Amino acid sequence: MAVRAERVSATREQILTAAERLFAEHGVFTVSNRRVSEAAGQGNNTAVGYHFGTKADLVRAIVRGHAERMEVVRRRMLAEIDGSTEVRDWVACLVRPLTEHLAALGNPTWFARFGAQVMTDPALREIMIVEALTSPTLLRILDGLSACLPRLPVEVRAERGEMTSQLMVHICAERERALAEGRPTPRSSWHDAATGLVDAITGLWAAPVTPGGETPRSGQEPTADPL
Repeated sequence: MAVRAERVSATREQILTAAERLFAEHGVFTVSNRRVSEAAGQGNNTAVGYHFGTKADLVRAIVRGHAERMEVVRRRMLAEIDGSTEVRDWVACLVRPLTEHLAALGNPTWFARFGAQVMTDPALREIMIVEALTSPTLLRILDGLSACLPRLPVEVRAERGEMTSQLMVHICAERERALAEGRPTPRSSWHDAATGLVDAITGLWAAPVTPGGETPRSGQEPTADPL
């Protein structure tokens, strides 16, 4: 029984690794379950469905595997900045768990590019948002950032949250792609890349608000991106 459990666990891990790489390089919906099974070394082409169910379930499993490890970094960083009123501290808590995780994975990695692919699809993007909202540390970070900016209109807050998400996802994805292809990058390490992102995002949140420019269109209430 123990041997079988180990075999199942190893098979699941092989599928997750193969799927993440293929989704990152080719997009989620252009890659079939059959192709993932083959890349994972599985003779049975239904292995993905057997172990994970739908493609959305597979995406969710990939997200959760990485989220658990980033949660550890967030807890550590939150303990270090407890009670801070500096925007930069809270922005660093958003950025560095991702970049530290990518650095720890070595090179090449695929998670940043996988995230960029997923965030371009409305249905899959919702999976990432829902998973993020289950993170107690991420919610604490967002609350801490919000408390530092009490006068920022809610519409502008939502807009800048979306900008922050886009910067984090796509800057990390482009750096990851350059590293995988052996191309030069603006910063020499993930740590330094995070510093550049923190600088830029801190400036974004501290930027002035043009009067009259924060009214939502069509009377719709804005929704904030949790990232």
